[in-house]
Amino acid sequence: MSDNKYDKYEVIVGLEVHAQLSTHSKMYCGDSAEFGAMPNTQVSPLSCGHPGTLPMVNETAVEYAVKMGLATNSTITRENQFARKNYFYADLPKGYQITQDKTPICTLGKIEFDLNGEKKVVNLTRIHMEEDAGKSIHDIDPYFTLVDLNRAGVPLIEIVSEPDIRSGDEAMAYLAEVRKLLRYLDICDGNMEEGSMRCDANVSVRLKGTTAYNPRSEVKNMNSMRNVKRAIEFEFIRQIDALEAGEKLTQETRGFDAVKGITLTQRSKEHAHDYRYFPEPDLPPVVLTDEYIDTVKKHMPKLSAELKEEYMNKYGLPEYDARLISDDKFTAEFYNSLLEHTKNYKAASNWLIGPIKNYLNENGLEIQQFKVGAAQLGALIALIDEGKTNFSVASTKIFPVLVEQPEKAPLKIAEELNLLQNSDAGEIQGIVDEVLAKYPEKVAEYKAGKKGLIGMFVGEVMKASKGKADPKIANKLVAEALEK
Repeated sequence: MSDNKYDKYEVIVGLEVHAQLSTHSKMYCGDSAEFGAMPNTQVSPLSCGHPGTLPMVNETAVEYAVKMGLATNSTITRENQFARKNYFYADLPKGYQITQDKTPICTLGKIEFDLNGEKKVVNLTRIHMEEDAGKSIHDIDPYFTLVDLNRAGVPLIEIVSEPDIRSGDEAMAYLAEVRKLLRYLDICDGNMEEGSMRCDANVSVRLKGTTAYNPRSEVKNMNSMRNVKRAIEFEFIRQIDALEAGEKLTQETRGFDAVKGITLTQRSKEHAHDYRYFPEPDLPPVVLTDEYIDTVKKHMPKLSAELKEEYMNKYGLPEYDARLISDDKFTAEFYNSLLEHTKNYKAASNWLIGPIKNYLNENGLEIQQFKVGAAQLGALIALIDEGKTNFSVASTKIFPVLVEQPEKAPLKIAEELNLLQNSDAGEIQGIVDEVLAKYPEKVAEYKAGKKGLIGMFVGEVMKASKGKADPKIANKLVAEALEK
């Protein structure tokens, strides 16, 4: 079978991202929304929707949704109404979900990101607020499905994109940007493995050059960005194979098997499910004033793109450094803290994306788990700037001790290990004289035109000083002595 048939088609992808908001309580009641509690210990008649109970909107969840809307340049809806979405499922205790139907809190936004040096834009259809369902657990009991309702009622925003994505790689880059925004805004930790950020992918294919959409598959059960990419790529091949074989595609929901790397039919969606939306009778509209939105905007943190520009324009970092640091909120926070203790902006960047990153990778740690404080690292950079040591000694001998004893001053470590650099020109001159006297034939060769030998002389000086001579002073004195 020729692969050429695949070149005729393009994949059309729209993503629905559910982000669990990092509030202390649930969307419509005061039950705890903290992750990790014993099953079914964070429920009440309110979160289960028992008769006679009245929901109330979580104000912090509204604020978080507005923040995401502002970060994506969305239009913020002023009058927000809530609706009941009716369907039965074992882990939906109310028998309905309170969500937004006709008035999503954010519309017409966009997500911008870079992919292989090319700027991409994915438009957003809407961002709306809703509550989560509980969690069905299938792998504990061999005969029964167990239900944990702790998650039921936890606040979510659902970020729905237009079908603007054209590859699995684009989908991954888009999701990475969404997660970055959520983390920078501090409204969701973006952890897909724990389910606080979940993604469904609507995938279809069509012949290149055409504009009509074919029936799509909605792929669920993906717990990583890589699995989203794999599912899209599998669906691309599967749907084209079906079309080329003369089969008719139908709209359906499919699950993703991460072990086999395939999608499997779950249910047909040829006819739209009737959720019987109707206005939530127990919740009045939430009206957002211009003054409220302006207040939220004033308290917005600097986002990745803004920090990247600041690092380049204000601190003179190369684009590569600025992008690496600003890509992660916690790395950027550490860098910002470090700048309070040193004005050597490039050295701070070098340490962060060099020795520190290597140490974290080797030990499977995140920057939040790095025990050396910004003040200590600033003091280590100062040792180099003041000529008391050099980067090589600092990174290979002082830094390893510092990560084991993070409360210890770098200067104290250097003193105890006898690593302080010798900047005494008189003392270094004596070593230079000894080296030149030891190699008279090499001196003669140098003076005869073999200028490359200066490196050998400096190396011998550094060896004789046990690496403690200031390299700049050693270079200068060797050069002067050879020209006499």
